[in-house]
Amino acid sequence: MVAPTSALASTGPRPKFKISLAQWSLHKLLYAGEIDNLDFAKEAKSLKFHGIEYVNSFFKDKANDEAYLTDMDTRAKDLGVTQLLIMCDGEGNLGDPDEKLRTAAINNHKKWLEAAKRLGCHSIRVNAASAGTYEEQQKLAADGLARLSDIAEPFGLNVIVENHGGYSSNGQWLAGVMKMVDKPNCGTLPDFGNFCMDWGRQDEPDAWYDRYKGVEELMPYAKAVSAKSHEFNEHGDEVRTDYYEMLKIVLNSGYKGWVGVEYEGSKHPPREGCKLTRRLLYKISMSDL
Repeated sequence: MVAPTSALASTGPRPKFKISLAQWSLHKLLYAGEIDNLDFAKEAKSLKFHGIEYVNSFFKDKANDEAYLTDMDTRAKDLGVTQLLIMCDGEGNLGDPDEKLRTAAINNHKKWLEAAKRLGCHSIRVNAASAGTYEEQQKLAADGLARLSDIAEPFGLNVIVENHGGYSSNGQWLAGVMKMVDKPNCGTLPDFGNFCMDWGRQDEPDAWYDRYKGVEELMPYAKAVSAKSHEFNEHGDEVRTDYYEMLKIVLNSGYKGWVGVEYEGSKHPPREGCKLTRRLLYKISMSDL
């Protein structure tokens, strides 16, 4: 008896991870008004993505708009697109040395927890910006993150931190913050490319933290991964990051979640950059590494 085609297909190689699309990849189109936030799920699906990561900047005044969030949710679900997280910027510094400002930043994120819950996301991505010495900033960031994580816990949501400049782009520093927080719903979102600790000195080698070392240090706490890309060569490889090496680090950590495409370059148009990044990630996901 010949096995059904579906049964035969299920025995073939399977991707090692799922690939999502970060909304920032299309930021040029969004800022230019060529597409709207409500178009994001449709755009992602047309580019063959089945998971999406929002950026709050593109619906900043809609966090409490139930009708708008329902529209977002309905569009994504109708397309079979999974809504994974909201990247939150512009809500204050969770490691602010001023207690009142730190508390205000924590409170500012509550509405995004509510929005993320409404959309069925698993996390909000926040920033750990602070001021002071290495140790002082660790303690301040840990305080803000721990308090916000406690608020997020009843929502069933994670609070995750990206390496996003300053000490947060130092893998050892951010891993130390995670150890201080020590909460199951507080984790990291390692970004392959954001390891510049001082963008004002980005042309100086000592302004950069080793990206491979940094990702390895952050992966034990990762609840999402951002595959930052800028430019591809004629072989389809990203020119700034060895994706094969990065994905070895990611998979060797035991990570089982989505890997998000975040194209940020200018050589390729936004949609093409997304396709090139996805193509490379898919090829790696099917390889023996």
